[in-house]
Amino acid sequence: MVKTGMVSKWHVHAPGYAQFINGYEKSKVTAVWDDDAKRGMEWAEELGCEFYESYDDMLKHADIDAVICDAPTTAHKDILIKAARAGKHIFTEKALCPTVAECIEVKKAVEEAGVTFAISYPQKGRPSVQFARSMVEKNAFGKITFVRIRDAHNGVSGHWLPDYWFEKADAAGGAMMDLGCHPMYLIAHILGRPKKITSVFTSPYGKPVDENAVAVMEFEDGAIGVAETGFVSAFSPQEIEIIGTEGTMLVRNEDVSFKSAVLSGGFSEFSRPELPEWKAPPIEQFINAVDSGRGSPEGLGMDAAILLTELLENSYRAHEDGKVIEFK
Repeated sequence: MVKTGMVSKWHVHAPGYAQFINGYEKSKVTAVWDDDAKRGMEWAEELGCEFYESYDDMLKHADIDAVICDAPTTAHKDILIKAARAGKHIFTEKALCPTVAECIEVKKAVEEAGVTFAISYPQKGRPSVQFARSMVEKNAFGKITFVRIRDAHNGVSGHWLPDYWFEKADAAGGAMMDLGCHPMYLIAHILGRPKKITSVFTSPYGKPVDENAVAVMEFEDGAIGVAETGFVSAFSPQEIEIIGTEGTMLVRNEDVSFKSAVLSGGFSEFSRPELPEWKAPPIEQFINAVDSGRGSPEGLGMDAAILLTELLENSYRAHEDGKVIEFK
């Protein structure tokens, strides 16, 4: 049984993680800490576990093996380093930290402690994404020249995101730092690390952070990646386009059309391929990894977490400076 401490209810996904953990046969929530004591006490009562006013006390005295970090993004570094040094396994919401420098400090603490680490990249488990990766490995696209991934909703224009979501001091950014993580890490999952990035961020509703955002990346082999996101898009489907010299894949939600000049077996015309099942969600992969002592789940480890932050940090620099940023 993996006993977990919930570290803040700040993030909108926190209740879902707690619900999963308490409903899963291998795990249980045994403690809550939140810098908002009222919010934390109410949540602990709801979950039937102990609330700690002091995070340090929770790490010292609580009956926990792992922490689930849903604190403000800007607080992640200190929270996660303390957890690692206390010997607690770590699951965290994205992004790991706002800057690569902070991520490297967390990585050092995790590696020195030898604890299991996982970040929440749920869309790596999408059937369409798994299929795309398998086609990349089979060279079914030939030389990939263009990848565009869009994930957007109407959290601002529909007035359903909480006001605190737009506090830059806590969230470290807006749409790109939050929902934009998905297209960013998926583009990296397909194309790797870019050589250059630029971006355009706007705030049509006047929030102090970006509400509408696009980042454009150039890769070493000439491929272009476009990450699109926003909080001002009604009925916007999740979209993936992968275009190469020998094949193309178009995805709207999980409706996939695929064509390849390389593969036989019915792909000479656009067709709907048979897709794999969804992978287990990252929180389940994490609990299983801790339970079995396997280490970080594939694709959810520290290096993948740092690469996402590198993309995000440089996309914000590109917007603020009005420049193309080169990766060093």
